[in-house]
Amino acid sequence: MNNSNMPTSRWLVTTEWLAARLGAPDLVVLDGSYYLPTQNRDAEAEYLAGHIPGAVRFDIDAVSDHSSPLPHMLPSPAQFARDVSALGIAETDTIVAYDGVGLFSAPRVWWTFRLFEAENVFILEGGLPQWKAEGRPLEQGAVKRPPRGFKACKPPDVVATLADVQAALADNAAQVVDSRPAERFNGEAPEPRPGLRRGHIPGSFSVPSSTLIENGTLVSPERLRQAFAAGGVDLDKPIITSCGSGVAAATAWLALDALGRPPQALYDGSWSEWGARPDLPAATKPGT
Repeated sequence: MNNSNMPTSRWLVTTEWLAARLGAPDLVVLDGSYYLPTQNRDAEAEYLAGHIPGAVRFDIDAVSDHSSPLPHMLPSPAQFARDVSALGIAETDTIVAYDGVGLFSAPRVWWTFRLFEAENVFILEGGLPQWKAEGRPLEQGAVKRPPRGFKACKPPDVVATLADVQAALADNAAQVVDSRPAERFNGEAPEPRPGLRRGHIPGSFSVPSSTLIENGTLVSPERLRQAFAAGGVDLDKPIITSCGSGVAAATAWLALDALGRPPQALYDGSWSEWGARPDLPAATKPGT
């Protein structure tokens, strides 16, 4: 899928690549924009105001497990198949996700579709900001595609629970890599969600997603390796990615995959779960 620009990851496509294929019958473009409460942005309103032509709005909060009190946790295969079929997406389609930041929530959309066994799922480098900066066309209003049938397979065992994380840390069986900003990891800044303590999972490593991204795309493989090394992570040992609510953790997954070191699992509950539990320990100093 790469062109002469050769993105760092095989799952990234350029704006040129996408523009040349817009309107193809087997192509589905997804606006997967999501924003933290502190960003004060309305993803739905922004989508309606202007999106890539033909793009369907994919809301990670809507397509989630509504029985969980945690934000946008993964739905069951049955729910995912139902919700995505209603959006007009089949697992055989070529799916390209983008977001309004550049590279923030689109990796979560990519990871989720891959989890449920869609094979041709990609992420737009630079996202909507780059598309706009290049003066490419936008479309207003909602896009409705005819319903399709999406066959969602039972996902592989790559979604870590709180118990999985506790066991991995107790046995030193995997490294937990936290992709939140360093000031949140260190407890120097409040969490964007109310009710969460400051700090991090004791024994976890800090590799902020901002160290993996530049101008809406992954940095070079060399710089990715440097970012993980700076966080004290051994790329030859198993890794569980984590963050605030499982979004930036997917960016870390994308980066590790680009290095040929895909993680063992992603902790879906992340700090939204751990940080809300006063019975669990929290650390605020790096290396603890």
